[in-house]
Amino acid sequence: MKFAAFAQLPLGQQTEHLLRAGHHLADRAEHGCRLQLYALEDFYAEVWRLVGEERVLFINLFQKPALLQAWLDSVRLPEEL
Repeated sequence: MKFAAFAQLPLGQQTEHLLRAGHHLADRAEHGCRLQLYALEDFYAEVWRLVGEERVLFINLFQKPALLQAWLDSVRLPEEL
């Protein structure tokens, strides 16, 4: 699913699609929240949850690789790359 179509989905459907089709890249904590980074076809998605809760607060979508800077220390690539 491309960025524009994904952005039109309600939060619950976005969450389901990320779990089903997204590629999980990294986890980190910020401002009392647990963040997860996913890659999809032509964009990235940050899933924000309060620490200790499973409910998704919001999903931040972006396409610019420059916005991955905050994630670089958290991303672990397979050794065979």
